Amino acid sequence: MSNIRMTGEIRTDYDCEATGLPAERWGEAVFKIDDEEIVMEISVEKDVIVAIMAGEDAVWKGTLVGLKQLLKGEIKAR
Repeated sequence: MSNIRMTGEIRTDYDCEATGLPAERWGEAVFKIDDEEIVMEISVEKDVIVAIMAGEDAVWKGTLVGLKQLLKGEIKAR
């Protein structure tokens, strides 16, 4: 049997909630607004890898440490 290495949750303002979604290696949340998609993917291999996509040409991918540095303004996106 596979190991559960992370769990996911999705909540909305309609009091709709999905919790405890098990994952061994990766999970993805997809939000659709008209014809646009915003996607967040988390991979838990050796390091935690985060990918954030807004459409096909706006993508950031890096480690969780790198995402924290980006959000704190310590590094700039390429």
